[in-house]
Amino acid sequence: MESDLRSIGELARDSGLGVSALRFYDGADVLTPARVDPQTGYRWYAPGQLADARLLCRLRRVGLPLAGIRAVLGAEPGSGTAHQVVDAHLRHLEAGLADARRELSLIRTLIDQRENPVTATPAAHTVTVPARELAEALGAVRFAVGSDPEVPVLSGVLFDLDGGLLRLVATDRYRMALAEVPLPVPAPGAPDGGPTAAIVPTALVDGIRALLGSGAEHARLTLGPGSVRVETGGHRIEGAALDHDYPDYRSLVRLDPVHRVGLPAAELRGAVESGATRRLPSGPHGEDCEVTVLTLGRDGRLTVVDGGDPAPGDVRVAVNRDFLLDALPAAGPGQLVLELTGPIAPLAIRTAGRDGTFSILMPVRVPELV
Repeated sequence: MESDLRSIGELARDSGLGVSALRFYDGADVLTPARVDPQTGYRWYAPGQLADARLLCRLRRVGLPLAGIRAVLGAEPGSGTAHQVVDAHLRHLEAGLADARRELSLIRTLIDQRENPVTATPAAHTVTVPARELAEALGAVRFAVGSDPEVPVLSGVLFDLDGGLLRLVATDRYRMALAEVPLPVPAPGAPDGGPTAAIVPTALVDGIRALLGSGAEHARLTLGPGSVRVETGGHRIEGAALDHDYPDYRSLVRLDPVHRVGLPAAELRGAVESGATRRLPSGPHGEDCEVTVLTLGRDGRLTVVDGGDPAPGDVRVAVNRDFLLDALPAAGPGQLVLELTGPIAPLAIRTAGRDGTFSILMPVRVPELV
């Protein structure tokens, strides 16, 4: 009966959500009213929807993205899905806090240097790196290096020392690749304000890869003020680093995927190469390119589709076909893990058992998918 229903204003008052927020979540198919007056369009909500509205309000306060809110409210009771989504978001927030602390530490250093300038040149920072792992990591990110002369900061690979890891990052704004190389001995703090990160230009990256093929077990990596040097097997290569500030990649790779699916790399490559495509203006410079539409069905099976309406519960994402094929060799020939959230969220491609090495492809907007 209508007397048992709450008006949108009453639900807003009792849940902590604003009327405009309730209208938004109705339009987004997250919290739809039990009844809408056909004459006035006024929304009425069932008594049981108050609990969902209060939960939604809390999820909104902690910044859970729309896809995550939809997954929590739509989760089957007892499936554990809602807890998984919330736990993943908590890890995302904790990683963000760690990044903020790291940036604030660097900010303090820069402030100190600004307020107390010194004439001494900062010391170089040298670490030992497993040669084969470094070569593989460079191969895993090289495909994503940018080539747009208007964005020179992206025309190289970021070498970022972080304690016991060397992270390599490359992006052209449409895709990003990240690889981690564990260090035999954790990197100490930078001496005398020395660098712990450098953008290595493409030509030097390719030279380093060639040098690492000598068969030596380890290589010495030195990040100096404006320079990079690698020594291995009695040989050395060095050059100037790019004098730019690299974008904050950490915030870009903190993903909260709703769906994860594992499959062999060869199976995915075969499906993409033989699957249907569509042509859309989604290339790096606005040119037309082939787009692959991936669909994850409710049965957990990933397929390549050419159109049509998705079945209830299906998850679709469209990506640049060439970018997807480029990312597959970088991920290796074995088992892959794909992370999907929906048509407007990035697609992540991970190598099974190597969570620190993965690629991210930005989605292509296909009108009928959103």
